[in-house]
Amino acid sequence: MPALTANVGKHEWVTEDAAPPALLGQPAALDILLVLSLSFLLGLERERRKAEAGHYIFGGVRTFPVIGLVGYALARLAAGELLALVGGLAVVAAFLLLSYRHKIATAGDAGVTTEFTGVLTFLLGPLVARGDYWIATALVVVCVLLLEFKAGLEALSRRLPSQEVVTFTQFLLLTAVILPVVPNREFTQFQINPYTTWLVVVAVCGISYASYLLQRAVRQRGGVVLTAVLGGVYSSTVTTVALARRAAQAQQPALFAGAMVVASGMMYLRLAALLFIFNRALAARLAAPFIALGLLAAVAGALWARSSPPAEPPATQREAPRNPLEIGAAFAFAALFLAVLVGTELVLQHLGSSGVYGLALLLGVADVDPFILSLTQTAGTVTPVAVAAVAVTLAAAANNLAKGFYALAFADRASGRRGLAGLTLLSLAGLFPLLIAGE
Repeated sequence: MPALTANVGKHEWVTEDAAPPALLGQPAALDILLVLSLSFLLGLERERRKAEAGHYIFGGVRTFPVIGLVGYALARLAAGELLALVGGLAVVAAFLLLSYRHKIATAGDAGVTTEFTGVLTFLLGPLVARGDYWIATALVVVCVLLLEFKAGLEALSRRLPSQEVVTFTQFLLLTAVILPVVPNREFTQFQINPYTTWLVVVAVCGISYASYLLQRAVRQRGGVVLTAVLGGVYSSTVTTVALARRAAQAQQPALFAGAMVVASGMMYLRLAALLFIFNRALAARLAAPFIALGLLAAVAGALWARSSPPAEPPATQREAPRNPLEIGAAFAFAALFLAVLVGTELVLQHLGSSGVYGLALLLGVADVDPFILSLTQTAGTVTPVAVAAVAVTLAAAANNLAKGFYALAFADRASGRRGLAGLTLLSLAGLFPLLIAGE
């Protein structure tokens, strides 16, 4: 006897040999289960909030799942018709508006978090029907976290200075607004790539910003050594000057001299990270010795600092960390980076490798980042990798020696002399990579 067939919608099955119709609906069943789970999670959180509030709040563990299922059913029936979904959303929003008016009339609570959570619950259905499972789940997870951390977020908003909001906005401007629209191609005979230039700015500012946030978090709790660690990631030169000024008042030479060495050790770790990001050929030559130098300096400096008496300077003497994300400073760094990039290529063309080495010693006295990062862009193309590796090493060593003299100038005599001695030793040890960096 031939097998009987039947058609239901778009599905076709054979009664004797094929799977039963219920199994063919499994994808939809999984969609419904996901919508039900996500909306139930939102309803559960609101139900708990309702119990704590002690007054009328819209919805709970039954209402929110129903809203989610209504959104999913309407999305399936609408079959991509946006107008139908907008109409359904309008109906749900009308009910939420009535609930909100009742809440204000009875409880005087003007918060709209629950009502907008209801709107999100309705939108889960269309998202799941479209197959955007990750987006739907991520939205619910973020929403629940925001709802659960209400007290902490409100306390944070009260403690957070308005300047910190501006700082984070500047970080987004540098990374998410400016970077994507910068041209990614080379210009002029110096092969200047605006995208690469700004990416360098973003990388340096990003590392500095992370250090800045950590310094802000531990400002009243961290000691001098921790300040040196975090400040060294941001700028070892600035940190050395700040530590030297504090040392002039604290009269603890071992503590502050050791901290200065720690900060310079963190400079080597930062440089190793930047080399790895922007030029793997340079990183292959210098990353390992730089990491070794950084760890050695950090450990030796910390042990030296621990040999000091345990007394700490008062917290009121601690300088506030400086915001590294000022827009003017970012553009100034970009301009300095380009100037050093062009200058290095001109020096290489007219004076050869010896001229680049002299430039490394000269620029290392002030700030090594623009010079070293400019070499990451030319090493292997305009500048031989071996020449660039030697120049990077010389610039870092010169910078350490210069910081020793900054310590001598700004600290008390005992701290300044010890700082100069420690940083001079580190500068000499920093020449070790020359043994493997040359040709």
